[in-house]
Formats: sequence, C-alpha cells, structure tokens
Amino acid sequence: MAKLKITKKQHKHINNPFPSTPNSLPLVHASLSFNHEKLSHGRDFSIGDHFELRWSLQDDNNGDEEDETGGSLSISCQSDPDKIIWSTVPGEAFISAAIVNTEVEESRGSFAIKDGEVSFVSKHQTIEKIKALYECDFETKGREYEAIFGDSCSELEVTHFPVLVVTGQIFGTKRIPKSRKRVSLSAKYWFLLEEKNPTQIGFSIFFGEYNYKFDSKPAHRSNSYNKRSKWKFDGFKLHARPPRSYFKFLSNNYEDEEKENEIIYLKGFGGFNRVYVTYSSEKDEKFYGFGEQFSRMEFKGRKVPILVQEQGIGRGDQPITFAANLVSYRSGGDWSTTYCPSPFYMTSKMKSLYLEGYNYSIFDLTKHDRVQIQVHGNYVKGRILSGNTPIELIESLTEEIGRPPILPNWILSGAIVGMQGGTEAVRTVWEQLKDFDVPISAFWLQDWVGQRKTIIGSQLWWNWEIDHSHYNGWKDLIHDLKSHDISMMAYCNPCLVPTDGKENARRNLFEEANKLEIIVKDENGDPYMMPNTCFDVSMLDFTNPNAINWFKQILKEMIESGIRGWMADFGEGLPLDAHLYSGEDPIEAHNKYPEIWARINREFVEEWRLNHPNEESLVFFVRAGFRNSPKWAMLFWEGDQMVSWQQNDGIKSSVVGLLSSGISGIPFNHSDIGGYCGVDFLFLKYKRSEELLSRWMELNAFSIVFRTHEGNKPSSNCQFYSNNTTLSHFARCAKIYKAWFFYRLQLVKEAAEKGLPVVRHLFLHYPQDKTVQKITYQQFLVGSEILVVPVLDKGKKNVKAYFPFSSENHNWIHIWTGEVYTLQGFEVQIEAPVGFPAVFVKAGSIVGQEFVKNLKELNVL
Repeated sequence: MAKLKITKKQHKHINNPFPSTPNSLPLVHASLSFNHEKLSHGRDFSIGDHFELRWSLQDDNNGDEEDETGGSLSISCQSDPDKIIWSTVPGEAFISAAIVNTEVEESRGSFAIKDGEVSFVSKHQTIEKIKALYECDFETKGREYEAIFGDSCSELEVTHFPVLVVTGQIFGTKRIPKSRKRVSLSAKYWFLLEEKNPTQIGFSIFFGEYNYKFDSKPAHRSNSYNKRSKWKFDGFKLHARPPRSYFKFLSNNYEDEEKENEIIYLKGFGGFNRVYVTYSSEKDEKFYGFGEQFSRMEFKGRKVPILVQEQGIGRGDQPITFAANLVSYRSGGDWSTTYCPSPFYMTSKMKSLYLEGYNYSIFDLTKHDRVQIQVHGNYVKGRILSGNTPIELIESLTEEIGRPPILPNWILSGAIVGMQGGTEAVRTVWEQLKDFDVPISAFWLQDWVGQRKTIIGSQLWWNWEIDHSHYNGWKDLIHDLKSHDISMMAYCNPCLVPTDGKENARRNLFEEANKLEIIVKDENGDPYMMPNTCFDVSMLDFTNPNAINWFKQILKEMIESGIRGWMADFGEGLPLDAHLYSGEDPIEAHNKYPEIWARINREFVEEWRLNHPNEESLVFFVRAGFRNSPKWAMLFWEGDQMVSWQQNDGIKSSVVGLLSSGISGIPFNHSDIGGYCGVDFLFLKYKRSEELLSRWMELNAFSIVFRTHEGNKPSSNCQFYSNNTTLSHFARCAKIYKAWFFYRLQLVKEAAEKGLPVVRHLFLHYPQDKTVQKITYQQFLVGSEILVVPVLDKGKKNVKAYFPFSSENHNWIHIWTGEVYTLQGFEVQIEAPVGFPAVFVKAGSIVGQEFVKNLKELNVL
C-alpha cells in the first residue's frame, strides 16, 4: 500500500532559510470516452427540482457518429439554463485517481505534506451511463445503493429527486520495476449529483475495488480500447470485456524472479489515496475565498493548499522570514500558510464550490482553462453553489456550514484593553484611561494564570487557574470593574504543561489529564509532548468524550472566578502521527481539531446561557479553524501578525485576512491592535512604533472588536499607555469605534441571520467593477454604508480612494470635510493625517447621518 513517512524537524537548530514549496503531482491530464450506444446524443437530465445536467458531444467530430471520444457535462439552474455553474473540460477526464506515497515534515505547528513515489495514476476515464434515480429506486435497491453511496442514503428525508449517477471506469498503466511487463489497472467509479437545497448541489465520487492485468507491451490508445470493448450493465455492476488487442497475456511460464517482483509490486499498491476532480474555468475568471488568507485576495494561477497550521513568522517578508526559517524549520511560513483555511471559493463569474470532509486538499488554479482539485483520500464529497451575486453565494454557503450567534452588546460597546503585569498594573492603566474618557468594554488579561521566565522573555503558565500571587485581590478587581460595566476576559488553549516549577499551583492539570488518559498519545501510548518555543506541551484528546467533559469543568471554574470572555487560542497543531482515542486518521483529524475545539467552547457557552437566562452571554474568540468553524466560533481573531508595515505578515496582511475570511463565511473577525510578533535580536529588530500603533488603531476602529495587545515583547513596543499622545489617540479611535455602535448591532444581527461579514471587500457589493476585483488591502466597506481607506504605509499622510461603479449612482461624503464625491470608477487623492483616516459614508444614508451625528456628540468631529 502507499506509504506515509513523517519526519520531525523541530530539533534542528540550523535549517534551510529558503525551504522549497512542498511538491505535489503536476496537473493530471487524462482523456475521456463514452459508451456510444447509450450516450450518442446530447441530453438534459433533471437534478432535483431546480437544477439540470447537460451531456454534450464535441462539435469537432467531423460528422463521424462512431467517434466515442470527448463530450462534456455541465450543470445549470432550470430557471436559467444558459447560466452554467459547473462544467467539465470537453474531451478530458473529470475524475482521476492515483496511488502515491506521502511524505510529511513537521515542526512546531508547521507542516509540509509532499507527494512521494507514484505507483499509479489513471490516464483515461469512460462514461458508461448517466442514470436518474427516484425514491422508488432507493426503496427497491436500498442496500445496494447504501453500499455505494454511504451516508447519502441515510438522508433520503431531505433529498430532492431525481438524483443523478454517472458511472464508468478509470484506467491507467504502469511498468513494473525489474520486469518486462506493465500492469494495467481499472476501477469502477460512481459520480453522484443530488440537489441539497434550491441553491446547492451535492456531489460525491466513490470508487470500487480496482482490477489489474499484466501486459507485455504498452497499452493501446484509449480510443481503440473504447471502440472495440464490449460492455454490459447489470444493475450497478459494470463489466468491461477488453478486446484481445488491448492486453496480450504472457503464458504462466514466467521467470521466478519476475513473478516475485510482480507480486511484491502489486502488494505495495494498496488502495487509491489521491482523487483528482477537473473542471473548466475561464481565462479571466478570478478566484476568492479559501478561508482566512493573509497574502492574496485572488488566486488564479496558484496552487492553494488547504491545511490548518501556524501562519508563520514573516510569511515571505524579509529579512524576518529568512531568520525564522534558519533557526526553526519552516517557521517563517509562506504566502499560503494560515490558521484557518477553507476548501471553498467563489469566482468573478459567480461560480462557487466547497469540499466536505477534512482531508488535505490542493486547489490547482495554475491553468487558465481549468481547475483541478487534488484530495488526499479515496473519495470526494462537496457542494456546487448557485447564486447571482457574491452576497447570495455567501448566504448559500453559511446556510449549510453555519453562522455565529448574535454577539452580546458588552463586547461591542467599547475598547477591550489587552494588557499584562498584575493587579496594580491594571489599576494604574485603568486610571489613565478614565482621565482620557476612553469607552471600555473589558480588560483582557492573558497572564491571569501567571507568568514564567524563559530565554525569550515572559510566557504564560498553561495551567488554567487564577494565579493569586500575580493577581492579588482578584475578586476586588473584578467587582470594581463590574461596577463600571467593564467585564473581565482571560485566556486558555487546549494544551497543558507540567507545573513542577510553579510554586503556587493549586492543581496540576497536566497530571490530572494524564491520569484520566485524555491527552493525545504518541506511538508508545505516552503523552505526546510537542515543543512550543521554550517548553513542551501536551494536547487534550477531544475525540475522547471524557476530555470534553473535563475541560468544560475547567471553563466552569474559570467563569465562576468572574471571567466573562476568553481567547480560545491554538488548535492548529495536532501532530499528523498522533494516536487518538477515536482511532481516526490523524491527518484528517488535524483539520477537524480546531472545529472541535471551538464546538466545545460554544457548547459550554450555550449550557451556561441556559442556566443564566437573565445575564448577557459569555464570549470566546479563536484563531484556528476550518470550513465549518463559523457554526461554532463566536468570534475570530487573526493570530500573530508582525509589528510591521509589511505586506505578508504586517498591518496590510491583517486587512487581507479580514476580507478573505469574510468572503469565506467568517463574519466576525479582527486583529490585535498594533500586531503581536516583535523581534529584538542583535541586528534584527521589529519593534512597534508609535506611528504603526496609531494607524492600526485607526484601522481597527472599523472592525467588529476594538482590542489591544501588548505583543510578545511589551517592553520593546509602543503601547497605547506609553504617553499622553498615544492615550489621546487611543481615546479618539475608541470613540470613532463607539460612534457606529448602532450600525454594528445591525450588522451583527445580519451576520447571524445571513452570514454576511461586518467588514467587507468591495467585491461583495460591486462584483462587476474590474478595479474592485484587483483590490487587496487598500480599502474596504463596513456593511454597505461606510467606505474606509486606511493608511498602511510608514510616513504616508494621504491615500488614494477608489469610488466604484454603481448601478444606483452612489455618491460618497468624506466624514471630516463633508466633501461629496460624485465620480464613479475614479481614484482620488485624499489627505489622511494621523487622527483623520479617510472614511466616507454614502450620500443620503441614514447610517451615514447617524454616524456623523455621533462623532460630533463624542467631540471627535
């Protein structure tokens, strides 16, 4: 069978600073032919009540009715047959499979999955039959269909008939090492299409067991095979009787050595572990989505891997990426690494698709006329979406993957003050904020568990209980804050560390979890200890129900201490060779883990809400996620951006992450004000400047949550409390944030009902504008009524604002000057000194009028 090789790299101290992109097979090209007796003419087939599949023949067969190559499938809505939402490439296979060795390199939450030796790749596909199945078919042949389609048969109560199934075979040949022969493999496939709802079609691809034949000569061309083959169809058992000209068998008088090689070779095949789905694209089609992406908004021409992992330090920005990769394998990341990917996209042609399941996948968009999805597994399931606008596609997506609940008012009403240092530090800063009349929602204290000294500075004790030595007078602090309508927020993650060196620990949660056997295990059955910066950690095994119940009790005790919200950090680092309680494949479980982590937190919140119906909800926020995370996570944040102006991992990347995640169904997201990751080492220094902090404050005044973070190097960074200037600017931006609180509540409700993001790429409202399609971080919308053009470059005091084409002829009003801009499709240079970011509201907008009025009442305007 195909081999899996996992190599650990975390203990290497000197590494290649320019690691290569993990290699995958080049785009697989395969031919297509069909059964002429059954598919000799074009034909339309209904899929449920709202969709149809069209089988078309190639136009270039020169009138030869016997030509059985080519043909294509296309799907459209019955209400608009000319609008194609998915189609295959004429004359080319749309389903292929392979047997490939997998190589994995892993280090500290960074992963590289590579294709190794290739045992087999199918190079030809046939279509034998396209059949419509009705409810009566499933009733009479239920067991047979259930064996083929698996879970689909258990969903009959929500299935819309007819369901379509396309059947045929895939073929390929491979020369056997140390032998004169080639082995030819063939396997039956089933391609199932079923309407899930009026805007989505579910598709599934399954394979039967493959058959093999030996041939002493290269196989004939697939055209010849299909012209001369004789087919018969018996229910769902398709038999191909190849002509003698296709395979020429040797006699049984093989040489012993050759026999042995053949046996060994075939034993090593195993089953298919790669599936390729290929379909058409247009040259000028632009692709958006793929989860929370930080470097790009549009992906045509790229291979996009879908794997949860650390985003990296630098992600291509230099010199930090070079340095990070040098000292820790692949820790610099690249343009594609992200905490929260999603196998979903939408295009400028209003086409959209997502994969179900959790297998590693790669979307290959490198060819102008096609898409090829490579899935690591032996089956594929997904959805094809229908919609006329990006808004409709997001609504369709989130209707299935889930939407977050309405956030409580308390987290939306003012600044969330992130700081560390103990009780007196908090009280001192609080007094300063009172002096500057800063509206505050909460204090977020990530070091509530205490701090430990390491070689890289102060880090947290991952033992989830209050450290009363560090925060003496904890209850009094919470009482005093609550009397001013200020909540307390904290920090936790799904990892634990031994607390042998912590003198005041009341409990050793690591030892408790280890005795309960609810920790992820290694191959020896011991706790899987993973290096994290300067100490090793274990992860809770949430495939074990006991781990879930145990951790919910930890959360309960945290809330009973007075905490009302928390950062639910990490979730992206499950090792790919872990041994789980459920026994499931850790590579597939890896992408699922952050969803489970969010689900456990959300379940706890809902259970608490039932017991406290008269109190405002608790809130947690996460950074790691996958496709269905919006169903469970209440709020996202973008993780650890550098404290820099750079594009791939600085302030600019925080805008791209915000906008790409919004397109991908994540409506509530934000970044740390000022960024997080700083470096202060010899000649390599990344320190947060006052200007960067000020511009990040202005940027985040227009995100769902306005939250500060001191960063990993607090003493090296400028902080909001550093001086009177920073405090004054922080107060100003917090009041700008407060001024659109009324609109934020509207947008939060809309997100919970429709899945639409609070902060939006202009593409969502102006999808036909070619300039809008090229925008990355330069500007964005808040809802549909506020246009923000942030300053994201050092030393800049002006920006270029682009006013998009609109069928409604929108005019935009500059909030600071009142100037009205009536031009459409033009860029305008706008003055934007510190404190006056370029912000516009729609002329005549009630939201815009209320926003401006509130700015005046808060003495900001």
